[in-house]
Amino acid sequence: MTANFQAWAFQVKRLYHALADLEQEAAAVGVAPPKGEEWFALLEHKLLAQLDAPPLLVVAVVGGTNIGKSVVFNHLAGEMASAVSPLAAGTRNPVCLAPEGFDDEAALARLFEGFHTRRWRSALDPLADGAEHLLFWRVGANVPARLLLLDTPDIDSDAAVNWQRADQIRQSADVLVAVLTQQKYNDAAVKQFFRKAAEADQVVVVAFNQCDLADDRDYWPQWLDTFSSETGVRPELVYVIPHDRRAAGELRLGFHNVGPRGQTPPGDASSLRDELGRLHFDAIKIRTFAGAMGRVLDAERGAAGYLARLRRAGGEFASAAATLSTADMARVAWPGLPAPLLVDEIRDWWDSRRSVWSRQIHGFYRSLGQRVVWPVRTAWRAINGPATEPLAHFHAIERDAILEAVRKLLDELDRLARVGNDTLRPRLEKMLGGASRATLLDRVQAAHAELPALDESYRAFVRDELDRWGRENPRAVLWLRSLDHVLALARPAITVSLAVSGLIVAGDVVGQAAAHVAGHTVGNLAVEVAIAGGITGGGEAMVSATGEGVKQAAARLFHRLQSRYAELRAAWLAGWLERELLGELLVELRRGALTPQSAALREVEAALEALGKP
Repeated sequence: MTANFQAWAFQVKRLYHALADLEQEAAAVGVAPPKGEEWFALLEHKLLAQLDAPPLLVVAVVGGTNIGKSVVFNHLAGEMASAVSPLAAGTRNPVCLAPEGFDDEAALARLFEGFHTRRWRSALDPLADGAEHLLFWRVGANVPARLLLLDTPDIDSDAAVNWQRADQIRQSADVLVAVLTQQKYNDAAVKQFFRKAAEADQVVVVAFNQCDLADDRDYWPQWLDTFSSETGVRPELVYVIPHDRRAAGELRLGFHNVGPRGQTPPGDASSLRDELGRLHFDAIKIRTFAGAMGRVLDAERGAAGYLARLRRAGGEFASAAATLSTADMARVAWPGLPAPLLVDEIRDWWDSRRSVWSRQIHGFYRSLGQRVVWPVRTAWRAINGPATEPLAHFHAIERDAILEAVRKLLDELDRLARVGNDTLRPRLEKMLGGASRATLLDRVQAAHAELPALDESYRAFVRDELDRWGRENPRAVLWLRSLDHVLALARPAITVSLAVSGLIVAGDVVGQAAAHVAGHTVGNLAVEVAIAGGITGGGEAMVSATGEGVKQAAARLFHRLQSRYAELRAAWLAGWLERELLGELLVELRRGALTPQSAALREVEAALEALGKP
């Protein structure tokens, strides 16, 4: 065994094992394993099975029903190894004769994987009926050295199991003895069988059986020409066998060589068995290995075609996952977070950076301001009715936006279940079949009701953003701190003047209502709140900015805070939908979308590339 053959054999095994590793991922994206495909059968039954097998040439006698295959087989064997019956479909299980000195049943089991090997006891063994694939074998006294001779079931049998067995023997064979008759040379099943043999470049010997050597002389060249043109087979040898039932039973039929095109006049009978024994073993093995590998490497009908189907399936899963992405489908026009909530967070952040005496003064007068404005707030409510709590109002708006988004998502899922691709459609139909729209909307509404307006992760984000804003605007912070100290001294006057002048609107100067009353936009309010550094929170005075650059920086800060809030709320909704509606579907689709990048697929590609190199 040469180093080149060893390297080639290593890649064949590598390819086979990588394909086995890929099967589970293929099944996950709906691609059937390649078990029933011709290229894979040749890989498994021909290439892999014979890499470490004894150096034997596999010769199989093949053909349709009731054409005398077993007669030809017995003549090649030189004994009655298979029972001969005038009835159709006699041979149901293959029979194998091995040369003298061969006694390795384990090697036969590896060579004909899928068959259960049995020791041959009588010519009736191949007639046994049953679902189990059996192969009967024994040593043949007349079988040439280094040759395995097989009789096979009919390739056009009404029983599918018969031609399945014959097909597997063909995939393992090096040489096919094609037994044809005037009635069977152009049969559809026969032609399909031999087309596969031609595509794998198997050696074919044609034997026209049951001929009249005088009357059929002008016809068998035509039969051969039709057979070859319809199948692509270019036979190495062509024989004609006379129709003589008695001679057939006595194993004395004559095999007349008529040349590879069937046009040579039939001379004296010759021994096909001897001709097979003289076949060039190495050349045929190399040819049949190369032919089988050619089918494996075929860009469309080989392993590459199988990988292409996997990639397409992975692409469909990726497309379905993108279509069903809750982050995209559950788009919500999120309302802006109420300014009082942000103001409180900003005030708390600034309070932590005040000096002790400043914090105490502002805290005292903030509490005092709340008591001072209580009569004003009470009067306001008496005149205008109870004020709407900004947070409750925001929660209601957000709830309505979420419900609308979920309704749109369900509408889109219904549409996709009707028109989606083959990957998505059955999964959506199954998922939506058990989902009640009203129930789902009630559940998401209940989940939203339990959702706090601000959680700790968002508060941490706000603090980090304010810290960054402070680092990027050191002069503004210094100015604000100075102003904070000045205002701490002025707090008594500020608090009393605000109360008397009525600028405190229902005790919430910086609230959402005050912003609208004052003609401010939320963005302007945010600028002023940020520049005031928290001094304006909860009943405190609003201080105008002194520089356009600082206003712009504060506006950008406020935009980031609002955007992050919307992102977190959208992530919550997307997560809820994945858990409560889509379940494992998105996980399945995303996993399938990664199939084209899987390690097993890349391993198959690497093995194919190595095998395809000259």
